[in-house]
Amino acid sequence: MIVGVIADIHGNRVALDAVLDDMPPVDALVCAGDVVGYNPWPGACVDALRERGVPTVMGNHDRAVATGTSFSFNSMAGAGVAYAREHLDDEQLAWLAGLPDERTEFDGRVKIVHGHPDDPDRYTYPDMFAADMLDGEDVLVLGHTHVQHHEFYDGGIVLNPGGVGQPRDGDPRAAYATLDLDGMSVDEHRVEYDIERVERAVSEAGLPEQIGSRLRKGR
Repeated sequence: MIVGVIADIHGNRVALDAVLDDMPPVDALVCAGDVVGYNPWPGACVDALRERGVPTVMGNHDRAVATGTSFSFNSMAGAGVAYAREHLDDEQLAWLAGLPDERTEFDGRVKIVHGHPDDPDRYTYPDMFAADMLDGEDVLVLGHTHVQHHEFYDGGIVLNPGGVGQPRDGDPRAAYATLDLDGMSVDEHRVEYDIERVERAVSEAGLPEQIGSRLRKGR
């Protein structure tokens, strides 16, 4: 069984479309949260996952948009939250609000969280990955850092597919992964997308221009 794994779309429809077009044939798709925030296509990104029935967990930006609270965010993040709340309809907001912090799929073999199994808002960078993060599942999928990485342990795999819509590992290409549950292997993928189009859309939406310009650096 091959599973496509994505995270941290952050309202970037252009990057999401590129990832979905580039992704090889998969049997299922899962998302480790932060569907919205920052970029100006929150509704299109919500609909892309909702209409496909993609198992998704709630990221911190998803929660902020769903609840209307972004007091701890910087100005860029706060602007993205406000924009998403203004542009999502009631059904889209309800879908976000209904996302769980954690879910287990594929007969308990894959656990999906946003940040860390013990705290959905905890940043877990690659050097923090550890075998004891696994709790009986074969694969732990997480996001939040926007840094693509995976590690193999005797007990299974810890996998961050990287950021679809706002990579932060120095590579501006949209990131995702494919997971082979039969062979217990991971392939990390990157794909180019039209960053200039996103920059224009950010500006036209009245969002902080740094939201678009930072995409060129992958930071």
